[in-house]
Amino acid sequence: MAFTRRTVLAGFGLAGLHVAITPFIKAEMTASACPFKLAVINDEITQDFEKACQIVSGDFGLGWIELRSMWDKNVTALSAKEVEDARKILEAHRLQVTDIASPLFKTDWPGAPRSSQSESRDQFHADFDASAQDKLLERCISLCKSFNTDRIRCFDYWRLDDQKPYRAAINAKLQQAAERCAKDNIILLLENEMSCNTATGEEAAAVLGAIPNKNFMLNWDPGNSAAIGSTPYPTGYQSLPKDRIGHCHCKDVVNKPDHKYEWAAVGGGIVDWVGQLQALRRDGFRYGLSLETHWRGAGTPEASTRISMDGLKKTLTKAGIACG
Repeated sequence: MAFTRRTVLAGFGLAGLHVAITPFIKAEMTASACPFKLAVINDEITQDFEKACQIVSGDFGLGWIELRSMWDKNVTALSAKEVEDARKILEAHRLQVTDIASPLFKTDWPGAPRSSQSESRDQFHADFDASAQDKLLERCISLCKSFNTDRIRCFDYWRLDDQKPYRAAINAKLQQAAERCAKDNIILLLENEMSCNTATGEEAAAVLGAIPNKNFMLNWDPGNSAAIGSTPYPTGYQSLPKDRIGHCHCKDVVNKPDHKYEWAAVGGGIVDWVGQLQALRRDGFRYGLSLETHWRGAGTPEASTRISMDGLKKTLTKAGIACG
């Protein structure tokens, strides 16, 4: 008698189980083929962490998630019990953490004129002044260990009208933080953020050039760059050292009159995401690609993120990249 996979499974009474688990096997095989760690920032969906994880894992079919805030608390403000609860939820949904999306250095630079961007943006349940940053960094390092990740996202202070007199000191502070992270084998990711002092690819390249530490990398956000009026791809991206890009945020933007902008569902704005994704794959990027839609055009964060994730997956397909 010739034995096949189906007859063997049937012999053990597992044929039904085979049918049930096949979609999950296919999902895992597709995810493993994806060159990126496709993820979503959890609070872009909901502050209900368990529901966010269910959607990311069950509905989106992903294995990665980025942590920013949950239960109406910034991740850095979670109690020991809440951290443990979050760990159990992640384990139950078989999700790994790309990075701690902390608010580190998203504050005023001490001694400089107060930035027009100071505290005018959503800080995601975080409000830490300059004197609290060293303590905040230690907290982020501890969270990396708790959530089994090696990356911390940071910024470089609210955007100044003239950052030149302070740039060297800001770089020194970032380098000091990177050196502290290196002691625990942690990578510090500077996000280009339009309300902070590094907003574009060109500005990011300058900072990376000034801070050569290998564990100091860029959280590249083409949407943020586009929002400030720059062209993220190909122009901004071309200036970046490709081996220093350690994470990527995915959002889209539409232009409005008077040099203003609005967020858009991924694939519905001005960012050339097809070209950008193809370039990331070509240049060997293998880290987290996190949906951070910010767009709320569908009425609720969850509904908007679902539409934007669909847009991201369609864009990946257009780019010839298999990610589920």
